[in-house]
Amino acid sequence: MTSTFGWRRGEQPGRDGEGDGITDEAQRVSDLVELHALCARYMAYTSQFVEDRWLDVFTSDAEYNAFGTAYALDRFPALLAAAPRGQFIGNMPVVELDGDRATGMQHFVFIDQQTHAMRLGWYRDEYRRTPDGWRLFRRATTFMRKNGGFDSGRPHDPLADEERAAP
Repeated sequence: MTSTFGWRRGEQPGRDGEGDGITDEAQRVSDLVELHALCARYMAYTSQFVEDRWLDVFTSDAEYNAFGTAYALDRFPALLAAAPRGQFIGNMPVVELDGDRATGMQHFVFIDQQTHAMRLGWYRDEYRRTPDGWRLFRRATTFMRKNGGFDSGRPHDPLADEERAAP
């Protein structure tokens, strides 16, 4: 019997052209499921401040752009520590696959834990397939404003703000 993904039950799925029976459509579905799970892990790790796992969703040369500032991976733990506590809720990203690269957009709502104030926005993403699976290569934030506008946030560097506040 053949599954809806195009391979026979009991076969080990792989990639087309490698003689293992998986169809291009099955690979596309598998990639999308993995990318959706990747973005869900980002939301969970960020909301729960799971610092040692949060970095797992990024490539080693990743860039995160927030508040008009681009950050390299070595700054991510400090960036997470400087962020307000709260809950991220995101939709499944809309993804365009291109071999071992992909782009996507994921809308989110952030709810501040103390005030319950909300921030609305979306991420523009670039993904890369790595030996460990799909990872975020670039993520940039755009906020939706009450006045109907959109921007990348009030330009400031939260890490510089933290350093200036330290005694």
